Amino acid sequence: MKPKRTILSVDDNEQSLSSRKIMLETRGYRVASYSRGEDALERFRQGGIDLVVTDMAMPGMDGPKLITAIKAMAPQVPAILISSKVRIYDHDSQADVFLARGMYAPADLLERIRLLLVRKRGPKRLMLRTPQLPRQVVA
Repeated sequence: MKPKRTILSVDDNEQSLSSRKIMLETRGYRVASYSRGEDALERFRQGGIDLVVTDMAMPGMDGPKLITAIKAMAPQVPAILISSKVRIYDHDSQADVFLARGMYAPADLLERIRLLLVRKRGPKRLMLRTPQLPRQVVA
């Protein structure tokens, strides 16, 4: 059985956070949900997070700051930034993917997550098997 991937989901909007958690869990992901960037960063430090999905505008530590802190610790962990502001270039962000809130279908988010996790894992390694030859007895 394939191990479940753990997604860190961060949003100060409880309704968005709850619906995203349900959607991801029904697709087989484990979800760690937080409404504050500081709490999410603390959970990330504990390890085991495969991908981050965060809102941009949050009180305290916002999404771009959270992603910057995570990428400083683990640059290989993919991050998705969701915002109601379409003009992302106004903000400096290290996010791998930007999605405008309300402008994407849930299937788009799921596909982006799948692709980022595949990219993080890398190509499947070829299993080269050498045939087992019977041992020869030397007399």
